[in-house]
Parts: sequence; structure tokens; C-alpha cells
Amino acid sequence: MTHTRKPRHPKKRIEGEFPIDTGTARIIADPHRDGSYVLEINDVPSSQVILGAPRVLVFPYMHWIAAAIEPVITKRPLAHIVHLGGAGCALPSYCVDKWHATRNTVVEIDGKLGELVRWAFSLSDDLLIDINEARNATHALEPGDVDVLIRDVFAGPSTPRHVTTVGFFQAVKRALAPGGLYIANCGDREGLPGAREELAGMLKVFDYVGAIGPAEMLGGRAYGNIILWGSDTPLDYIGAESHRDCDWAREITAGVAPRRD
Repeated sequence: MTHTRKPRHPKKRIEGEFPIDTGTARIIADPHRDGSYVLEINDVPSSQVILGAPRVLVFPYMHWIAAAIEPVITKRPLAHIVHLGGAGCALPSYCVDKWHATRNTVVEIDGKLGELVRWAFSLSDDLLIDINEARNATHALEPGDVDVLIRDVFAGPSTPRHVTTVGFFQAVKRALAPGGLYIANCGDREGLPGAREELAGMLKVFDYVGAIGPAEMLGGRAYGNIILWGSDTPLDYIGAESHRDCDWAREITAGVAPRRD
């Protein structure tokens, strides 16, 4: 008896350079891991995605965010998570896969980028991508509708100033439900000048603030990323990375003027 093998569907080729609304996106295959791809936006590495493995987060700061939001989400089975800044949607895909009952909304300013990553990385239909500007979208949120709001917005290597001000934090707090959590990915340099200004503004708005990251970064001795957080309740952080609380934030922001619109 002769068995006829079904033809395989050809694998789509996703590597390459693609025009997007804000410039150019490049998808590069990771030579060290099959099915792993790095997304660069205007030459800046912005996401790393492993196809078929949404719970594998490659960038360290995403691990810190996931650990920070877990105790909040587990208390809110129907939670709404808003992700300001999409890129390759690695963290939103993690949230959709791990917490099936959550609503996940990604706010992405670049419409062509949103279309590209949905096609290239086969994003879940449960992941809503709202093509919008981050601050406008934040002000448009219904009061108390959001349980976790994650800001991961960059223009090149920097966070736009208008999503680091007291006015922005006030809009975030208005959107958060009681016990909700604001998380921000903050890229900074030695001395933490940017983080100190942001924390000074957050202390004007949130009852509790803090930071998560490597000890050398929190100590102001290195360049890299840390995570800033704000809430109306203390954060029950469960991760392994270093964590600092309100007392530390008040100490390092003494004499620092917050950013305002």
C-alpha cells in the first residue's frame, strides 16, 4: 500500500526590513535559538519573541514587570491590563497566555507596526491593538476601568517627556481601579536623573511608589533599565530582583522638581 504524505504548508518568512509609519522595522532571526526573533524599530532592539512560547520572556525588565503584576492580577480574575507601547507585543502575549480571563489592550501609535507584528508573530485574537497615542489613550480611559497600566513607550532610546509628567500620572491614577498598579519601564543613566524626576512626580500623585531593578542601577552606578511603580496600596513584590520602596524614593528625590506639562 502506498501512503501519500500531506504537503506541508510553507513556513512564512518573517525576517527582513519593513516600512512602518514611524520609520523602519527589522525582524532578525536569533542564530542561537530556533523560532526566536528580535524586532528592531529604527535600529533600536525593541522586543524579542519566541514563536509558540509566549511565556518565555527574554528581556530582563519584562520578568520584573511580570513578577510585579502577578499578585495584583491573581486577586482580579477579570482584570484589564493596558500596555502603552506595543513593539513586538512580547509582554502582552505573555499576559494573554498566562491569565486567560484578563483583557489586554495594547496602545500602539504606529498602525503599520501593529499590522506587521500581528502577522509576523501570529498574535492572539484576544489581544486588542488600539492604534493611538499613549497619552491621548490614557486620558480617554474610563475612570477605574484599568487594573494594571504598563508604560513601555519609547521614541528611539528615550521615553517621550509628555508621558513622564504629573499630568500624565494624574490621568493614570484616574484610570486605575482601587488597588490598581502603574508600572513604567525607565531607561536611565548613572545617577538616575530621569528616574528621580519621574519619581518626584509620581510621589505627588500616588500613595506608594518604588522601583525594581539591578542593585547597581538602583544605586545610580550604571546605565540601563529599571521599573518604576505607583499605586494606592503597597506592592507585594515577589520577584528576585532588587526592590526599593517609598522611603528610598523620597530620599533620592529630595530637592528634585517633578516634570510638569
